[in-house]
Amino acid sequence: MEWKNIYRGMLMGASDVIPGVSGGTIAVLLGIYDRLIAAINGFLSKNWKEQLGFLIPLGTGIVIAIFSLSHLIEWLFDHYPKPLQFFFLGLILGILPYLFRQADAKHTFRARHVLILVIGAVIVGSLAFISANEGTAIQDKTLSTYIWLLFSGFLASSAMVLPGISGSLILLILGVFKTVMAGISNLQLDVIVTVGIGIVLGVMVMSKIIHFFLAHYRIATFAFVTGLVIGSLAVVFPGWPATNSLVLVSVVTFALGLTAAYILGKIEYED
Repeated sequence: MEWKNIYRGMLMGASDVIPGVSGGTIAVLLGIYDRLIAAINGFLSKNWKEQLGFLIPLGTGIVIAIFSLSHLIEWLFDHYPKPLQFFFLGLILGILPYLFRQADAKHTFRARHVLILVIGAVIVGSLAFISANEGTAIQDKTLSTYIWLLFSGFLASSAMVLPGISGSLILLILGVFKTVMAGISNLQLDVIVTVGIGIVLGVMVMSKIIHFFLAHYRIATFAFVTGLVIGSLAVVFPGWPATNSLVLVSVVTFALGLTAAYILGKIEYED
């Protein structure tokens, strides 16, 4: 068992609760993205047992974070959204040099790869201009509600697998974020199971697609993934804080994000 994956999973799970931040992005930041995709695909094959040592600790960390930190993250996002987002902004920005170094972009990227990177950045960056429908938690649920929650979970998890595209942001756009968060916080099994099934299906489908491209077009795929991460900076950026005190706090959290990125880079990329 790769017990180190528990803390990695907790980082991914915590990020998935925050609109604008992607668990896939955190997987890239941690240097385990391609291994994650390979492990998910391997789990769906006859060699599934070989992937358990990687996936069980990671999944455990994700579940622990989502259920134990959902209240805290929700509270922080409601009361201090900008400082929280500046932390992730620093985290993403700080890890980019490690990503380019890992890809050996200076020697492997050609003009077409730069173009692919730009396309990826534009795709994700454009999400910053989409109005999200935060809505309220749905109380009276019907069959159509559960179908919509299932579909929302499918789309959100597909996005979670892609770096830069936040599953929580997708839930916001679809108007079910509050419903899902309330379901997790209050342990509403009907919501958790319905969305969970959609998430599993979405992860299975999207991981297959990404695995194919990693296997056949590795450099181009890595360029696209890096572009998605760069584009997520525009999505995560919350705008400038309105008060001097918030500016100060945001500067501190941004610096903490950069520091965390430096530490993660040392741990994950230079082992």
